[in-house]
Amino acid sequence: MANILNWIIFIPLIGAAVVLIAPAKQAKSIAWLTTFLVFIISCLTFGPFLDGSYQAGDYGTMQFESKLPWIQVGGTAAADGSRVGGFNINWHVGLDGLSFPLMILTTLITWLSAWASWNFEHWNVNKGPKGFFALFLILETGVLGTFAALDFFLFYIFWEVMLLPMYFLIGVWGGPRKEYAAIKFFIYTLAGSVLMLIALLAMYFASADAMGGKGTFNLIEYATIPAITEMFNSPTLTFLGWNFGKAMFVMLFIGFMIKVPLFPFHTWLPDAHVEAPTPISMILAGVLLKLGAYGFLRVCYPLFPEAGAQLAWLVATLGVINIIYGAFCCLAQTDFKRLVAYSSISHMGYVVLGCAIMTDVGFQGAMFQMLAHGISSPMCFFLVGVIYDRAHHRDLNRFGGLWLAMPKYGSMATLGFFASLGLPALCGFIGEIWVLLGTFNAPFAWAKTAAVISAFGVVLTAGYILWMIQRVYLGKLREEYAHYPDATARETAILFPMAVLAIFLGILPKYTFNLMNGTIDDMMVFLNPIVTKAVAASSIVMGG
Repeated sequence: MANILNWIIFIPLIGAAVVLIAPAKQAKSIAWLTTFLVFIISCLTFGPFLDGSYQAGDYGTMQFESKLPWIQVGGTAAADGSRVGGFNINWHVGLDGLSFPLMILTTLITWLSAWASWNFEHWNVNKGPKGFFALFLILETGVLGTFAALDFFLFYIFWEVMLLPMYFLIGVWGGPRKEYAAIKFFIYTLAGSVLMLIALLAMYFASADAMGGKGTFNLIEYATIPAITEMFNSPTLTFLGWNFGKAMFVMLFIGFMIKVPLFPFHTWLPDAHVEAPTPISMILAGVLLKLGAYGFLRVCYPLFPEAGAQLAWLVATLGVINIIYGAFCCLAQTDFKRLVAYSSISHMGYVVLGCAIMTDVGFQGAMFQMLAHGISSPMCFFLVGVIYDRAHHRDLNRFGGLWLAMPKYGSMATLGFFASLGLPALCGFIGEIWVLLGTFNAPFAWAKTAAVISAFGVVLTAGYILWMIQRVYLGKLREEYAHYPDATARETAILFPMAVLAIFLGILPKYTFNLMNGTIDDMMVFLNPIVTKAVAASSIVMGG
């Protein structure tokens, strides 16, 4: 079990190599088997997270941890093999309550997306199945590596590994405007990556100053070694004339917010979703958007908590804008897939708001919302893909009465979209209500106002979801759709796990919270005093 996490990360890469040398007609079967194998192996890591043993220890206690020297160059050699005055880059991976649930989500959604790629010929998968499925598997390695990486340089490498596969999966196998959507995605993401690279190097050299020339990229050491945390959050240390902590927080936050995506850097997402093949939209919504929010929780807040507390009002404002603006955009859509894409922008706003308030309830709500959206959103995109496969259009105003022609599909669709709506007893409700409750009780003076405005987003969400259901699934059945076949066995099998999880998370959320609460509680030990200090300082300023 010691190397199980390494196998989980690299089996998709091995599968990609097998796909490239195998006959084209076997590509989809190899990809399906590979992603299924990765999902099964990832389930073997549940042990310490189910029995609670992962909570034993302080922040940074990892399960299935693997650490090996990778690149040690420059400077002079130290007794432990590291370099003083040079670069110390390690292969360092592990799982805790932040990364483990997202890894399981990734392996599940990737497997279901591989299955969804089988028989949809109009998605152009058959134009080059070997290339499609090889890139598909490389993408999975990039995502899993990013969630598992504990060395910031390794984190950055895996972050970049995701960029090219997604670019080609959209640009080659996408819709009519695929090149435009792929280039837009690439430019936005690359711009964020440049900021991340600058911050990564600045943090390394700052850690070297703090540790007597022996720099580190270790994300856990950044948050737990007093000399480094004091250096990162020093009021006197500057970067290009800015306070170092605030400069790093802002650069990293922008890099991660592009991936969320957060207003005003959100415009790449609807175009990418509309042009991407449905399986790629499932991965994009279910997994890739979570990488930005994971960056907030893994990097921004544990490493630069003082900057996070001081800029909480700005982050919360952007989250509230996402919630309301995304919902209003949904009300204006006539393209079925574009509506679901804008709904992701709105739902991820709750994640950002939960992070902004820097409380245990806020972080719990943000994590739960990430997982809930990672289930409901891929389900909704697949539901759109099923009907597009039959109708060859996505115009909401041309549908009507589909539930009568396709009762099994209509029932699954109702459950999926109600989960996205946030109906109680389904997964979407818990994350949203947790964030709203946490925001309402947060110590910041503006928190109650943010909670009230965000709650209005729940009403808007109900409005666009119910209006969409009425136009597509209810009413009189149009004759042109009367002959449509109901959901096939394969389509039902893909939808079923997501439907079960949507209900399970909504009815028994405590089991999901148990997976993450230990790490969040450990993180709050050093965040609580900083938030209290920031709130007190802001009260003095307002009173003075």
